[in-house]
Amino acid sequence: MKSKTTQGTRYMVELALMAAIIFLMAFTPLGYFRTPGISITFLTVPVAVGAIILGPKGGAVCGLAFGITSLIQCFMGGSFGSMLLSINPVGTTFTCIVPRVLEGLFCGLIFQAVQKVSRNRAYFAASLACPLLNTLFFMSAVVLIFYRTDYIQGFVSALGVSNPFMFVVAFVGVQGLIEAGVCFLIASAVSRTLGIALKMA
Repeated sequence: MKSKTTQGTRYMVELALMAAIIFLMAFTPLGYFRTPGISITFLTVPVAVGAIILGPKGGAVCGLAFGITSLIQCFMGGSFGSMLLSINPVGTTFTCIVPRVLEGLFCGLIFQAVQKVSRNRAYFAASLACPLLNTLFFMSAVVLIFYRTDYIQGFVSALGVSNPFMFVVAFVGVQGLIEAGVCFLIASAVSRTLGIALKMA
């Protein structure tokens, strides 16, 4: 039986590896598909894998890594994030980081809850929940903090919507579905494979 020290060291190594993958993806074409508005992100995939393999706390740390990279992107010329940063730096920091931490945390909790009924279903449930939670929490923060700003109201007018809910649907509906589909397929397969491999290691 492995000692607690060995298990703890292994956990930290795996967590560091997942965080490194997130940073690598964030600053290469692997992490985002750029669009004029909010870019489609594939970083929910390693967050979901981390949450499933490493639990809610690991998922929260992976989400934190995602959030930090998202905030850094705001300083690197991403049109949407850069504009939010210029309007409200504190609000942008909150919007980039807190929803991603919650996304990873809740993804891990969902996996733990569903696996009590079916481990196979848990992989699928968590892998689908992660991108959906990302969209839900991120856009909730955008609406809460920035909805009344001239910048967001410009999108509201251009989309021809009349309330925050319809704005979110119109603004990120397609992106959200793409993110959900990609994460569902890739994260469920990768996490299941890793789960088996790590048990055998």
